[in-house]
Amino acid sequence: MRAVEASVDVPMSPQEVLDVFLKQEHLKAWWGVEHSLIEPRKGGLYTLVWRNESGSIEYVTSGVIAEYLPACQLKIGNMVYVSSQRPVLGPMELLVLTTPQEDHTTRLTVVQSGYQTSPDWEDLYKDVQKKWPEVLRAISTYLHSISIG
Repeated sequence: MRAVEASVDVPMSPQEVLDVFLKQEHLKAWWGVEHSLIEPRKGGLYTLVWRNESGSIEYVTSGVIAEYLPACQLKIGNMVYVSSQRPVLGPMELLVLTTPQEDHTTRLTVVQSGYQTSPDWEDLYKDVQKKWPEVLRAISTYLHSISIG
């Protein structure tokens, strides 16, 4: 199956970088996640909710943590995407890796996979191909701001 992969290097420790995917205050700051339910352990829930300007739920992603290695890896399996714009799509997998680099930065890599074939899946795949690099730039900007502040 097809996958989307993107990476960025950031000047933080691997655990600090992984925390931006695990802690609500970070998810809200860099990604606009309104609510989350995250149990950072194997078998734990991983659910994110975004709202639109009117306060209605815009979309939700939810899955089960298949693997969590602190300061190293977060793998979310059986992930589904719910939006008013598309039918429910899933299951997918999201892999988040943090790798220390020699220059004391951390390489953050995300790999989202499990895309199937249909017009709705094709639209989602194209959106995600465009969005993950943008999201990683947002994470980098956010982590730079909190490392200085």
